[in-house]
Formats: sequence, C-alpha cells, structure tokens
Amino acid sequence: MKGYMQDRIITAQLDDEEKRYEATLRPPSLSEYIGQEKVKENLNIFIEAAKRRSEALDHVLFYGPPGLGKTTLAYIISRELGGRETLPQYSQIFKKMRCSLLMRYTG
Repeated sequence: MKGYMQDRIITAQLDDEEKRYEATLRPPSLSEYIGQEKVKENLNIFIEAAKRRSEALDHVLFYGPPGLGKTTLAYIISRELGGRETLPQYSQIFKKMRCSLLMRYTG
C-alpha cells in the first residue's frame, strides 16, 4: 500500500504534458468558440476597443452554473489581449473580493 500512495498523483498542479493536453481542449480564439453569439459579439467589441486604446480591458465578470464556458472565455480573453496563459486561482480572486467588500462597508 505504501508504494501505491507514492505512485499516485495527488497535486492540483499540472505537469508539462497535462498543460499541452489541456491547451488543445479549449478554443484559442473567439472565432473558434462555438455558441453564445451575443456574448462573443460583445466580447469582441470590448477586446478590440481595449487593443485600439492600448489599454487593459475593463473588468469582466462571468457567472452561472458549471459548463457554460466561463473559464474558456476567460482564457480566450487572456490570449486575445496577449496575456498570460494561466489564470489566477479562484481562491485568490475571492479573497481579494471579500477584502474589498469588507473595506468598503467597514470604512
């Protein structure tokens, strides 16, 4: 049993092979993303405007149940704007949001 536990992968970090595989699962651009035409149209306008102004894209918030493509759209936005290929962990984002909200309401 001890050898079995040593052979198991028990980390959330992706190795290089997993990163290459995962990169093939998500469409690299809005033009290759299937569905949600209105969302794609709006995002394309936002991205092009940010590029033309040479500024960062304003805040974008995706919400909804799992499986709607929120994370995929976030990766596409990152790629379209020449950003990094990885996104921050959700826990980091929520910690910042909680701190921001607490600071706003507690003065």
